[in-house]
Amino acid sequence: MNTSRTCSFLLIISTAILRWSVAVSGQQAPTSRALLEQNADRVTRLPGQPMVSFKQYAGYVTVNESHGRALFYWFFEAEESPEKKPLLLWLNGGPGCSSIGYGGMEELGPFVAQKGTSKLRLNSYAWNRAANLLFLESPVGVGFSYTNTSNDLKKLGDKITARDSYTFLLRWFRRFPQYKSHEFYIAGESYAGHYVPQLADLIFDKNKTIADEDRINFKGIMIGNALLDDASDQTGMIDYAWDHAVISDRVYNGVKSKCNFSDSNSSNACDAALNDYFDVYKIIDMYSLYAPSCVDTTPNSTRRTHMRGKVSPHTLSKNKAWHVKPTGYDPCQSQYTDLYMNRPNVQAALHANTTKIPYPWAHCSDAIAYWNDAPDSILPVIKKLVIGGIRVWVFSGDTDGRIPVTSTRLSLRKLGLNIVDDWSPWYTRSQVGGWTMAYDGLMFVTIRGAGHQVPTFKPKEALQLIRHFLSNQKLPSSPF
Repeated sequence: MNTSRTCSFLLIISTAILRWSVAVSGQQAPTSRALLEQNADRVTRLPGQPMVSFKQYAGYVTVNESHGRALFYWFFEAEESPEKKPLLLWLNGGPGCSSIGYGGMEELGPFVAQKGTSKLRLNSYAWNRAANLLFLESPVGVGFSYTNTSNDLKKLGDKITARDSYTFLLRWFRRFPQYKSHEFYIAGESYAGHYVPQLADLIFDKNKTIADEDRINFKGIMIGNALLDDASDQTGMIDYAWDHAVISDRVYNGVKSKCNFSDSNSSNACDAALNDYFDVYKIIDMYSLYAPSCVDTTPNSTRRTHMRGKVSPHTLSKNKAWHVKPTGYDPCQSQYTDLYMNRPNVQAALHANTTKIPYPWAHCSDAIAYWNDAPDSILPVIKKLVIGGIRVWVFSGDTDGRIPVTSTRLSLRKLGLNIVDDWSPWYTRSQVGGWTMAYDGLMFVTIRGAGHQVPTFKPKEALQLIRHFLSNQKLPSSPF
């Protein structure tokens, strides 16, 4: 059999099928170049992957030719009727952590690495049941994303992350124009409380002036356990720890009396008090107070490089304990993901690491040692988006000590929005899933019993949450 002739024939057939389905759905038809790029990025099957009916793609999009900056993405079509489903971009934070490692492989993506095996298992509550799902490793230096200009890694911060992510989206839509007309949403957690609103703000502004062919059909954002406002976030962390019997009265009073979280320049006395505060999180998981810690770990695998420069929140981020990585329900899950993503055959299947990056793939990047800009508060951006009619939902797992529900409630209060529906329970079948607070233009949702990575700890509830967000429907207020 002539293998090259067979491959060419299959490419012609798949291209014809794609063009026909696009024409039927009323989507924008891909150009021949776009089809070639899509086929080059098509992931036919990963090592150890169970059979699935949906398509997946992965690869690089160059965002700066002169510097050689390229961002890595992984895209999953919706399980059913992808031509009718919205497109959702998911971002994790850090700054400097991988959206593929956490969101993609341990929270809401369709595949999960398993302990002691090279096989993947299916995630029964993957979010591509509700949307076409796009993961992006951003900025360069994170995961497989790279730059050929090493000095770029010393210039990273919130602004360049938003700009490069926006450039990525423009060019990704040119590669996948059939999704251009779909409603587009952005979601994320943790430091994505900065990434998501700032990228949304850039899209919102650019859509007013950009040419029609590059306008993004942007509808809304959803952020969880999100870093929003330095003063509120830090105050809430201390209050939450005391109220949940994590720290003593002595430690609580010490921090309260010696730290002014409205001032980014902390004193030596404040730093000493915070050391006492962080000591407890050496023995329990800050990201999920009631989950076990991983005891089968390699040395220093739970820590990442302590960034220099300006990282929010400025006071707490000076302490190395702030930079401990999150873990999931299986507290050693990140180890399984690390092993899987660093396998050469996995990287080949994903079209990743094509430039042979001189360091292994990691959940959080040791290549990024500087973070040059981060606003003290992202609330003005949130307020602008709300006023501009963008759908905004904020959610919070209520057992997270890192960016606890207390911090988020204090931050949202500062927005000064009118309350439409006060504190109310919402349900998953017969059980209370959490609580909602509907503001004028913003929905706040808590998820009962979830840690920092809500989809990991409460996958069924998280899928219910994203479905209601995308359809802009209130969560059920009574058992069903």
